[in-house]
Amino acid sequence: MNRTIEDATVERYHSDSHEQLRAHLADFVSAYNFGRRLKTLRGLTPYEAICKAWSVEPSRFRSNSLHYRPGPNI
Repeated sequence: MNRTIEDATVERYHSDSHEQLRAHLADFVSAYNFGRRLKTLRGLTPYEAICKAWSVEPSRFRSNSLHYRPGPNI
């Protein structure tokens, strides 16, 4: 995962400031977690896999994962 993040952020784009890099990194992680379908998760996104695990066994989690959907409040 570290290499994926490095290739997509540091090596591909030039940032003029640390804040610009931090913003780009946050955008990348959000896109990855909510949009990237992974073979190891049987075609689910990481967010979908967490929601599925929560619906099967909610006692493993501290809070409801459905409250962390992307939207205007995030």
